[in-house]
Amino acid sequence: MNSAELIASFADFAKEKSVDRPTMIKVLEEVFRTMIRKKYGTDANFDVIINPESGDLEMWRTREIVDDNSEDIWDYDKIPLEEARKIQPDFEIGEEVAELVKLEDFGRRIVQTARQTLIQKVKDLEKESLYDKYKDLVGEMVSGDVYQIVGKELIISDAEKNELILPKAEMISKDRYKKGEPVRAVIHRVEMNNGTPKIILSRTSPVFLERLFEQEIPEIYDGQIMIRRIVREPGERAKVAVESYDDRIDPVGACVGMKGSRIHGIVRELQNENIDVINYTENLELLVARALSPAKVSSMNIDKERKRIAVYLQPDQVSLAIGKGGQNIKLAGKLVGYELDVYRDIKQEEVDDEDVDLTEFSDEIEDWILEELHRIGLDTAKQVLKLSSEELVRRTELEEETVNEVLSILRSEFE
Repeated sequence: MNSAELIASFADFAKEKSVDRPTMIKVLEEVFRTMIRKKYGTDANFDVIINPESGDLEMWRTREIVDDNSEDIWDYDKIPLEEARKIQPDFEIGEEVAELVKLEDFGRRIVQTARQTLIQKVKDLEKESLYDKYKDLVGEMVSGDVYQIVGKELIISDAEKNELILPKAEMISKDRYKKGEPVRAVIHRVEMNNGTPKIILSRTSPVFLERLFEQEIPEIYDGQIMIRRIVREPGERAKVAVESYDDRIDPVGACVGMKGSRIHGIVRELQNENIDVINYTENLELLVARALSPAKVSSMNIDKERKRIAVYLQPDQVSLAIGKGGQNIKLAGKLVGYELDVYRDIKQEEVDDEDVDLTEFSDEIEDWILEELHRIGLDTAKQVLKLSSEELVRRTELEEETVNEVLSILRSEFE
């Protein structure tokens, strides 16, 4: 294989992989210099000139002529006078010899190795280019088709036939896909594993919901409405706080649309995830009240140091505030950035005559445990019994074993 064929085959391959001309020349020169170092030990006194369009390659070796008996004749950049005169008879000591080195001088094996090296270099460049491209697209929406299902991962093929990975952990629990079906997700993160880029997608990220809102709500895309905060229980429930910079635009109404027309497509994409859109405000009390919707808050006590808010509601509003499986209160707390504790706001005349004050149990329950229950607003036995063991462990500093023991003592009182 001559130099023109080698360069032409590489140039075609590089063009197919969208490698730019300066990079292509740099790769070619690097490979040829590696060949020179293998044969001559150094490339310091070599010039490599490449024209990838014409396939021309010139490698020039430059050496200084020294006397045949000189101690320098073994230096890489020196040549004895006798050897120099074989190239050109009228050379003299002290002059420089520029000798053209041909590709054929390296031997067939080295040339074939160089060709394989060039192809591998392009593949490596392609991987680096892919990594750099998607690294800058983290958080952006992508669409593709399911190419393959491998274990707990979906391999997604995008428009450019790049393979992206959607792990089961980043899928909504109700997601079910078959080979060839379209998928939308956001680029969650990009990793480089052993030189191969791994592009991880997500459908559970709050960013995915944000991108869906941008696609479906023109006012958000245009910047008239801003999404301030998003919290999600993927596939179950989400809360989105929005704000408008134009007083004429109702941000909640614009996002929901007439009879839910705008948000319906988003809900369907998220496997019927229940989405609460609320009007953002800097007023913490008002934001908490809106975040706990549809429950109506009676009053609240804010502890900014401990980042906790005690929220009081009428008895018929408590279950609405907590929501199915505690989702509503958990998401509301994440949205406002505070731990929310919900209490029944019971008037004195509504107090249950059969209830028992916790202080009555001081002979069976240690004082520090009673103080911990008082700290979260629980003063009577029935107030404690209305909460589950898991909820009491979450809201207090008590161990599960201690909580279960307390519940057992209180229950026996009413049995």
